[in-house]
Amino acid sequence: MADICTITFNPCIDKSTSISALKPEKKLKCAAPVFEPGGGGINVARAIKKLGGEAIAIYPSGGYSGKFLNFLLEKEHIIVHQIETQRHTRENMIVLERATNQQYRFGMPGPQLFEDEWKQCLQAIEESSSDYIVASGSLAPGVPKDIFARISKIAKKGNRKFIVDSSGEALRMAIAEGVYLIKPNLGELSKLAGKEELFADEIEQAAKNVTRKHNCEIVVVSLGASGAMLVSQKETFKISAPVVKTKSTVGAGDSMVAGIVFSISKGKNLSEALQYGVASGTAATLSNGTGLCKKEDVERLYGLIKNESINGYQNQ
Repeated sequence: MADICTITFNPCIDKSTSISALKPEKKLKCAAPVFEPGGGGINVARAIKKLGGEAIAIYPSGGYSGKFLNFLLEKEHIIVHQIETQRHTRENMIVLERATNQQYRFGMPGPQLFEDEWKQCLQAIEESSSDYIVASGSLAPGVPKDIFARISKIAKKGNRKFIVDSSGEALRMAIAEGVYLIKPNLGELSKLAGKEELFADEIEQAAKNVTRKHNCEIVVVSLGASGAMLVSQKETFKISAPVVKTKSTVGAGDSMVAGIVFSISKGKNLSEALQYGVASGTAATLSNGTGLCKKEDVERLYGLIKNESINGYQNQ
């Protein structure tokens, strides 16, 4: 059985296409669409599979679109635990405007999850034997805000490591209960720090305050094209992302989480895990739509990062 399980409370089907130019009141001819399974935890499981690992994707789905989502995951040979729902699964649209190379992302609202449905998700997490639990993405309507805090209790009871990549009150309640790792972006870290905005020289201390004031061992701050910073109470590592020609940023954060968790599950140290995570996130930007990272790109970029000087030091 897989060492990692992921939970996605608001999964989707991502439909990607391109047009020559975006114009109002015109019939726009789109390229043939590409359909891919989506949602934070599902993308993490897909990326781990691409990296050569295995993860169980736990998620709710329903209706015709839910059956299609199940089919798409089956095609990628992802191990799944699907919870049948009354409402149909949402579909998102990603459109690339070729004239400007700008990407437009249309996210649809998720269907309501009923109490018995999200409780079945929790039961599936509890019954899985994975050492690592990854919760990523938004919450569907009907899911309580303390859902990640509830998963934290499940993780603690089984001495398992819980990783959260989300935002808002759900994230706050999770770190209050206790998590192993969170991956906020600058905006999310600013909110956790109680500030409107964080300057570059404030990021490390803000992240360290989260580890000191809350039950959180590791904070990985996503810095977009600039890379990422990993902060624990004893160590800080900052990794710059290699410069690449970006095709799509969809799923880059999920690929980064996948690279980090996969590395840690294989016994790598935190510095190596961050390097591999940044390589995985950067590799995802080389794919169109929601194609996520490719192993050959990850390994090549990881080699480049390893050869760069690493800003790592022990805090006094």
